[in-house]
Amino acid sequence: MAWDRTVSVVGTLFAKDTAAVSAQVDGQVEKTVVDFGDRVKVGQDLASIDTASYQALLQQAEGNVAKAEANFKNAKQNFERVEALLKQGVASESDYDAARAQYSQWEAELKADQGTEAVAKLNVQRSRVQAPFDGAISQRVVGQGDFVKIGSPLFNMVNDGVLKFIFQVPEKYASYVQKKLPVSFGVDNYPGESFTGSVYLISPEINRISRAFNVGALVTNTDFRLKANTFARGSLVLEKGASTPVVPIDAVVNFAGVTKIFVLENNNVARSRSVETGRVRDGLQEIVSGVRPGETVIVSGNSKLADGSTVTVRQEDRSTGPLVAQGKEGHELR
Repeated sequence: MAWDRTVSVVGTLFAKDTAAVSAQVDGQVEKTVVDFGDRVKVGQDLASIDTASYQALLQQAEGNVAKAEANFKNAKQNFERVEALLKQGVASESDYDAARAQYSQWEAELKADQGTEAVAKLNVQRSRVQAPFDGAISQRVVGQGDFVKIGSPLFNMVNDGVLKFIFQVPEKYASYVQKKLPVSFGVDNYPGESFTGSVYLISPEINRISRAFNVGALVTNTDFRLKANTFARGSLVLEKGASTPVVPIDAVVNFAGVTKIFVLENNNVARSRSVETGRVRDGLQEIVSGVRPGETVIVSGNSKLADGSTVTVRQEDRSTGPLVAQGKEGHELR
């Protein structure tokens, strides 16, 4: 039968991006404007840290830059004037050297003050804590009045608009796993409901203990119904419409921990075959190994058979009934 070839998987749904939003300046927290559970947009204010002090430092830096620009302008004009007089033989070399030194000094002063101004502007911006991406607040660490230093944690954020379903796949399927393969799964808090994603991460190494490798699938979290860190189980489609050996489910015998079927050989002898089974669908059992396509399988009466039993196959009219195999004891094996 043409069945999708799948492998069962279990794993965890992780947020695509997580961040510990930390302080980038020292100071007292003036206010926090969000709490855990709030949804925020990239660039949205989350809190403010001593903004008045950093604004004052910026004004001071801007004043120093304005003063340095004026002094630099005067020094430049004086240097150009002395340079012109030197060419006319009016000014001395010492006057020229002094004007050039003063010009260079104020040029350096201006650059230094401009650098201080740039840092002050950056600190004013950093004193307003902002969201690094669209997402939700998972934890608020500080409150109004707390004093923080650079690097102190303020909030934990998650981007749960897209989730990562991380699961392991046995190494024997490594050659089948490719990017964009579909995966479907369910979670306990939505029983009977199925969610889908597609593979986008494949680990390059096998875990030596589990003999499996990690695979990640991206899942669009529509309406934010799924929560990060949720346990999930499902199946990964390795191949669409793969030719799959199947038998009627009644042909499978389970006894004393052994799963087997009986196949009919050319000399009308029933042979027991241990099989590895897979999925069940529409009354058919997938046979992973133990039987070859096209072999004749005994469907009913299996509990009365033993390996090597001789049976007689009776051909009935296809329009009135199925093939019937009759054992030596006289029972019918359909």
